[in-house]
Amino acid sequence: MAREQYQRLTEPMFYLLLTVIEENHGYAMMQDIQMLSHNRVKVGNGTMYNLLDRFMNDGIIELTGVEARKKYYKITSKGLELLKQERRLLKQQIDDSDFLEK
Repeated sequence: MAREQYQRLTEPMFYLLLTVIEENHGYAMMQDIQMLSHNRVKVGNGTMYNLLDRFMNDGIIELTGVEARKKYYKITSKGLELLKQERRLLKQQIDDSDFLEK
């Protein structure tokens, strides 16, 4: 199962998966990651393509097409479940720390 292999997602991993909920290509993903993270997370080419390869090999995303020099990817059902689990974990951490606001 994906959760065992990916104990926790790094920020680049998390945001990359958010960008492929809809079909997307590498350069647009890098821009989307910056936009979604309000410029906190920037992913370079090497990191992006290493993550894409790793996620593809593990069935987290899939290649959906190639147009000119652009490869398009989309999250799989396995990847979507992993992303949802990570979101629940992050939300639980926030909920657990609510006492700090008092």
